[in-house]
Amino acid sequence: MGNYSYLSTIEPESSNLIKALQLVQAREGYVSDEAIVAVAEYFSLAPVEVEGVLSFYAQFKRTKPGKYEIAVCDGTACHIKGTPAVLKWVSGELGIADGETDKDGFFSLVTVACLGCCSLAPVMSINGKVYGQLDRKKVLRILKEYRNNG
Repeated sequence: MGNYSYLSTIEPESSNLIKALQLVQAREGYVSDEAIVAVAEYFSLAPVEVEGVLSFYAQFKRTKPGKYEIAVCDGTACHIKGTPAVLKWVSGELGIADGETDKDGFFSLVTVACLGCCSLAPVMSINGKVYGQLDRKKVLRILKEYRNNG
């Protein structure tokens, strides 16, 4: 089992369970099966109880994100201006669907409610860097740049 000694910075009271899971995710990028067991032991809970909390809150990721996390905006402006097409282009090029990571652990894809760049719609970000006014050619060029420089 991995080193989860950093959990000791949080009191093992049930009211701190979410805080502990947030700490794990901040450290590891997601909450692994191994982390669930460690957190459950630390809080004297059954792993299924921890899993229940994880599945209730959308903020928690259960799969390891890729080196480059692609977030495609699906806010109103982006949706109207082409989010479904952008998702199709990214999915087709990378062979992954929303919420998945490619087999090499290089790219992961998520849809988000809004990136706050409505005037640039449609928009996606890669590890926080925003790309706007997307068309198919631009999306494929951006992905190629990350592949070549990764």
